[in-house]
Amino acid sequence: MSSTTATLNGLWELPPLILYPFNERIPPSTLLDSSKAALMLSGLVPNDGTDPDDLKRRLLAGRYAEVRMLFFLGKDVLRWVEQCQDVVQRTPELAEIGDLRAQSFAGLLTDNPPENVRSKLVKWGVADYASVFSRGIGLNSVFTEPPRFDLLTAPFLCSYHHYADALFRSYMALQAHRKIAQSNFRFELYASGEYSRMLEEQWGKS
Repeated sequence: MSSTTATLNGLWELPPLILYPFNERIPPSTLLDSSKAALMLSGLVPNDGTDPDDLKRRLLAGRYAEVRMLFFLGKDVLRWVEQCQDVVQRTPELAEIGDLRAQSFAGLLTDNPPENVRSKLVKWGVADYASVFSRGIGLNSVFTEPPRFDLLTAPFLCSYHHYADALFRSYMALQAHRKIAQSNFRFELYASGEYSRMLEEQWGKS
């Protein structure tokens, strides 16, 4: 469905986007071994003598870990999107616009986040935040919980990013919506621990 891009007059504060840590206990070596296995299987680096089947197992284990991490990240993002929709419903001048949908806020985050959010993500080492957030949203559009490893095919795991990208495009096309810009909406980004400490400091001053 189409989207509208008419300019809004005003600046509105949205809820903070709070990202929670992954309680996955995934050893850093899992992702590193997966990356090395992918390079060896593709012939980009010489094989160190590891059996190809073992390389494939390492590759799939790493890709599955990535899918789980993106899923939980997407869950945080969609929780924030719902909070933004609640702001719209409680703000008469926004509610009367009529086409501020979930996709409007998903697009704001992935395409045009406020500079303070973008710079913080880059500081955290998340340069390609658009892909990270959009893939998390895409996975959450079809799964309510991370699927078990044995329910996913090897081709899906090897190319999950293509599937997640397509799912995000489908999600964005579900409803006609207004494209919104950072000039009209601002919000903050926090890691959950950082946000908790900030609240404790505020409570201590009250």
